[in-house]
Amino acid sequence: MEKVSIGDFVKIRKLSSLTLSPSGKKAAFCVTSGDVGENRYRTDIWVWDEGHTPSLYRLTAGEDGKAPVFLDEDTVLFPGDRKNRYPAENGVSRTVLNRIALSGGEAEELFVLPFPASDLTPVGEGLYLASGLRDLSLPDLSGMSGEEKSAALKALEEEKDYEIFDELPFWINGRGVTNKKRHGLFLCDTLSGKETLLTDNYFDLHGFSVNDAHTRVVYWGVEFTSLNTQKSRMFIRTLPDGEPVEVALNGRYRVDQAVFAGEQVVFLAATGEKYGSSENPAFYLCGADGIFTLLSDCDPSLGAVGSDIAGGGNSFWGDETGVYFVQTIGYHSVYRHLSLAGMLETLADDVSIVSCARGKAPIFLIGMEKDAPQELYLKENNRVRRISSFNTGYLETHEIAHTEHFSFIDKDGVEIDGWVLFPGDFDATKRYPAIFDVHGGPQTAYGEGFFHEMQYWAGLGYIVFFCNPRGSSGKGGAFADIYGDNYGVRDYNDLMEFTDHVLARVPQIDPARVAMTGGSYGGFMANWIIGHTDRFAAVASQRSISNYISKCLTTDIGYYHNLSAIQADPWNSPEKMWAHSPLAYADKVKTPTLFIQSDEDYRCWMGDAVQMLQALLMHGVPARMCLFHGENHELSRSGKPKHRVRRLKEITEWFDHYLHRCD
Repeated sequence: MEKVSIGDFVKIRKLSSLTLSPSGKKAAFCVTSGDVGENRYRTDIWVWDEGHTPSLYRLTAGEDGKAPVFLDEDTVLFPGDRKNRYPAENGVSRTVLNRIALSGGEAEELFVLPFPASDLTPVGEGLYLASGLRDLSLPDLSGMSGEEKSAALKALEEEKDYEIFDELPFWINGRGVTNKKRHGLFLCDTLSGKETLLTDNYFDLHGFSVNDAHTRVVYWGVEFTSLNTQKSRMFIRTLPDGEPVEVALNGRYRVDQAVFAGEQVVFLAATGEKYGSSENPAFYLCGADGIFTLLSDCDPSLGAVGSDIAGGGNSFWGDETGVYFVQTIGYHSVYRHLSLAGMLETLADDVSIVSCARGKAPIFLIGMEKDAPQELYLKENNRVRRISSFNTGYLETHEIAHTEHFSFIDKDGVEIDGWVLFPGDFDATKRYPAIFDVHGGPQTAYGEGFFHEMQYWAGLGYIVFFCNPRGSSGKGGAFADIYGDNYGVRDYNDLMEFTDHVLARVPQIDPARVAMTGGSYGGFMANWIIGHTDRFAAVASQRSISNYISKCLTTDIGYYHNLSAIQADPWNSPEKMWAHSPLAYADKVKTPTLFIQSDEDYRCWMGDAVQMLQALLMHGVPARMCLFHGENHELSRSGKPKHRVRRLKEITEWFDHYLHRCD
């Protein structure tokens, strides 16, 4: 059996963008792999069709298939300028849509939209709804010609070296500078070539959904000219040209999702009045008049457990009976149904669900079994079965470490779930170095799926351990509540108690050779830990937080989320922000610390890592930073393959050196 290698994440297939045909009997989805040598990823569309031989087959072969949508039962539409015929004009990209028959053959270019578009949805003959990106700072050239257009183009050319920031947020991680950029809802008539903007000029669309008859649309987002308050507006509209009816949110709610359930709308929203910006949403039921009532406040932790090799996709669907969604319960993600009468039912929990396609039989699911990467599953006749084998060959030829779960009751009487990964050749008579891996969020959760970096470390001979401390998702808002005075207190105590339990449970771990790492919130905790204890031999702090005063004033979510998390601000309570900032304790650090940072990470801006690095070097602590150019907050999950290898190499060599693994 082979060991899991540092670049094996490119061999493990990621599944995403699961969608169904109109009958619900056929599924299309994306499969992504990578190539370290070519430093890129390859994505193609695959189809499940039980009436086809074989039932599971690859539909596209251009390695650029993505975001499929069914035009009809036998045709799929997907975006991509496959022949590079449409370069950007005046800095604005166009979107090429292609169609391909499920029976195969060459994809055919169908139409081109004059803006970056996503979420294309057919709503009639030649009619589509789409989310389109607009830049309000650019002049409208469509009505210009001659000297007027030449002058406008010259002015644009002269402005290319400058960026104007005059609103918040002015940048967003993964999207870059967003100042004066808005997503709008467009009705696109491909027969006439006309695109009609259905939303107001400064409205920024967050999502939309249509009813089964494709006669009505619900859409939501925020509208602002200088400060995004993170409070949503939502509208219901009859297609193609009905007047929008605004849902009476009254500036109180942040809407996360909305779908039609029959002719009513079910939406997920939170006010933040109980647990701030990380509050779990409730389910609401809304009629055509825009008046809504509470359907269920079951305090759900929506979405899937974490993994560094999992793709994404939709996990919220509706039909005339209610809504279907993915929820994390404890450390397992399940597929559930909420009826219009408010009754909850779990439909699938055999595997940990990543995304789903709605509940009319059969049910298609992308999920992970214990210690295994993603596969496609089908539920019918009350039985869930795996219908793909994209990663079974890898599992059969590689030595996979198995997660051992245990739980304990912390000193506050709260149950904490945790895991240990043992090397495949574990010998109970030997002593081992260990790595403690802390997740981000903090509102996310570890489960028992596949983590490449942990499997790699276990293959090298490390014991790896990890847990879901308070602050994690999966156990409701009260468990996740570490905000204000509890930030860096409840969570830190749980992590240290967990470490104590692991060392007692696994006496083969050498307590003098234990390292710790984490990213984002885990990076905050790495920086916090080294200022409060020297029990770890080395630490790798990734995309980290060190100074809440600087973070709240530089990052894309800082001006609202970080103020909510600490429940303080730089003017009225700077001492509280500083007390919860790891930088305040940097003069006490003794632990050798590596910093991993990306220069386009606008979620945890590199200024925080730079401050912490300088502070440690000033105080004589061994420290190093590896700064990745052109990467953002998602480096460890979707960064360029060579960069992901270098990141893991930096961390591993740092730990190898200070934990003497190779001696």
